[in-house]
Amino acid sequence: MTVPTADSSTGEVVLAASETGIVNRIEQASEPARELLVPVLSNPAVLAVWLAIVAVCLGVLWWDLRQRNRALGSFMKFVWTLTVAYSGPLGLAVYWYTGRTQIASDSLWKRGFRSTSHCYSGCGAGEVAGITLAQGLLGLGVAAVAGVTFAFAYLFGFALTIGPLVQDGVGFKKAVADALWSETPSITLMEIAAIGTDLLLASEAAITSNLFWLALAFSLSIGYLVAWPVNIALVKYGVKEGMSDPSEMNGAASGAD
Repeated sequence: MTVPTADSSTGEVVLAASETGIVNRIEQASEPARELLVPVLSNPAVLAVWLAIVAVCLGVLWWDLRQRNRALGSFMKFVWTLTVAYSGPLGLAVYWYTGRTQIASDSLWKRGFRSTSHCYSGCGAGEVAGITLAQGLLGLGVAAVAGVTFAFAYLFGFALTIGPLVQDGVGFKKAVADALWSETPSITLMEIAAIGTDLLLASEAAITSNLFWLALAFSLSIGYLVAWPVNIALVKYGVKEGMSDPSEMNGAASGAD
């Protein structure tokens, strides 16, 4: 009597076919968005306009930080600079209504935005580095690009969380444990949305193309918006403390807008 044995190679083929089917369904569902966005994001005029808008937004941010919000810590100034650099007017609006010492009052949704921006500053840098290296320079396949980019984003975001904790006197082991617990949900969902959007729009784009850079910028903002409600929930239920109220800092007497 012959005992049937499992054929591992057959199982691998079935699994690969299943994964391919899922990817194909996602691509089909996203095709209308691709048809709408890819021509826009491939336009060199759009890239030039976007760069000009980001430059203006950064100028406004730096002017406000220097003239009216010197009380903000250097770390938060760094966070807001990267947030605006990644998302232009969206980042500037978040800073203006949630991150300045002139805000009239704080709230959960504002704390959620500040917490998201803190996470975003590191993860965004990691995503830019990961996509540029894995897709733009090495030309890896889609799965490898996604894996490398996620690893870079997670490590950058993780480092930007434990660094300030250690500087504030928190032990390294405790800082690592706190960061793993508080940041992993936000980083994971942010990067699934951002990397997925980027690869759906520009998985075959060369580093020299307009589509490569504009899809990256667009995907970063998508990731930010997806992570915002996640951070609100984490702050609300005490998983994260959230960033402190900037209106309580020195210099808040300059008046509320």
